[in-house]
Amino acid sequence: MSSHILEDFRQFLDNSPTSWHAAGEIASRFASVDMTPLDEAEKWQLERGKKYFVERGGSICSFSLPKETPKKITIVCAHTDSPALKLKPRPEVSAENMLLLETEIYGAPILASWMNRDLALAGKVIVQKGKEIRDELVFLEEAPLLIPQIAIHLEKEPVLDKQDHLRPIFTLGGEKAGFLEAYLRRTIDFDTLLSFELMLVPLESSRFLGPTSEMLASYRLDNLASAHACTAAIASAPVTDAIQLALLWDHEEIGSRTAEGAASSFLSDILKRIAIALKLSEEDQIRLKKGSLCVSVDVAHAYNPNFAKKYDPNHQPLMGKGIVLKHNADRKYATDVATAAVITSVCKSMKLPLQSYVSRTDVPCGSTVGPIVAHTLGISTVDIGCGIFSMHSSREVIACQDHLDMCQLLTQILQS
Repeated sequence: MSSHILEDFRQFLDNSPTSWHAAGEIASRFASVDMTPLDEAEKWQLERGKKYFVERGGSICSFSLPKETPKKITIVCAHTDSPALKLKPRPEVSAENMLLLETEIYGAPILASWMNRDLALAGKVIVQKGKEIRDELVFLEEAPLLIPQIAIHLEKEPVLDKQDHLRPIFTLGGEKAGFLEAYLRRTIDFDTLLSFELMLVPLESSRFLGPTSEMLASYRLDNLASAHACTAAIASAPVTDAIQLALLWDHEEIGSRTAEGAASSFLSDILKRIAIALKLSEEDQIRLKKGSLCVSVDVAHAYNPNFAKKYDPNHQPLMGKGIVLKHNADRKYATDVATAAVITSVCKSMKLPLQSYVSRTDVPCGSTVGPIVAHTLGISTVDIGCGIFSMHSSREVIACQDHLDMCQLLTQILQS
């Protein structure tokens, strides 16, 4: 079973170069276990005891309804996007006999990790053919690009300029403007290219590391590792007396304040429609939130022995030593004393190792979707994750056992 989960995880990573691809991969998994797809534009006819899923762009939600009146809401959530380099709307620029593509920065990637790598273009395009307008997902692997770094002979300590140094070489030959559109036509049949949102994506496949394959390296472990664990949990968890949801949002890396992000109406809209189907009054809905739980799952900073001084001495999450419970005094992580106790109790009962993380007092931490859910819905929330190396790099590393533990923990939380 463990090897099956890890191989499925690898396939998921390799097939999910963007948030849209990830949502599509997750939808396929939900459909394969007889979950019913829903469309936000249509009227929902929900039945008790059934499981459903709905997509909104690069976000996706699955939920199950209890057979009787629900006693609580249990949510596991993560995000589908990752730091990246994104093409500008008019990206083509000529330099001597070369055509380059201009990029802007999505989120906060480690820029040096994108240099000298084989890169593909992936994302969404909207095209028109005749009177038909349609969306198309693309992953253009056939003609890799590369951002060449300056040789050390020419500059001893190069500093990357975000405007000038992050332009991949698209082709030689000095082609005129319009080459990108012509390249897209090799894959898509269209009359007019209306718009596109394309990312640069590292082409190196995920791979096991270590003499016993105890680690896994890949792009987008932040946060596809958590998305995969949430997906596996909701797909396998039996229907209980709770409303169970797995929420996987886009745009966390840029603040979540979009129509598809955690600060959007996506979750509240779904809960309202569930309430209508279950004939829950507004009073019932408010009461239901008390005793409910949201588990926000996002990767954590694993202890890097080469940079030991960057970690708090008593809070150094080790790779392969268990799930990480994340704390922050300013509540950039949503964990509080009560929700920490819940996770600690469940891990003890399952004999799963648990570690605590808090950043050094002089080093600020990031944030997650957890505080947004806690703030907007008023549901008790906890932040957990698996430790990884090289967060926000184009190549990150996770311990396989930690991921397996996370899958077990989330499944237990949903069914308890």
